[in-house]
Amino acid sequence: MARQPVIHLSQFELEIMEILWKLGEASVREVQDAIQERRRPAYTTVQTIFSRLEEKNAIRRTRKIGNALLFEPLIAREPVYRRIIDDFLGLFGGSAKPLVARLLETGQLTLEDLKALEEQEKGKRR
Repeated sequence: MARQPVIHLSQFELEIMEILWKLGEASVREVQDAIQERRRPAYTTVQTIFSRLEEKNAIRRTRKIGNALLFEPLIAREPVYRRIIDDFLGLFGGSAKPLVARLLETGQLTLEDLKALEEQEKGKRR
């Protein structure tokens, strides 16, 4: 199977994709409405992001209901996040130690979390 090309997404494009991944198929209005009200951008702003995502082949139009076009994701969440994490780790020379140390320091990751991840990895190797 051919590898999907690397698609670089801005933070806002990623936020829109997250909503589309959750909904599966949605209109511009549905995605706009899913954004928190205090941060909700104008309809035309969301529409512009949809156009950019279409140009990047991240989404496609699926059908039209009345005047509303519906869209669906063409890319999966996991490869996108894998690339973002790999790029981020690249800033540290590929080492996750500074990141893990910071997560432990802030309490966003606990030793119990690390032990659970280690057990999960052991289970995969069996």
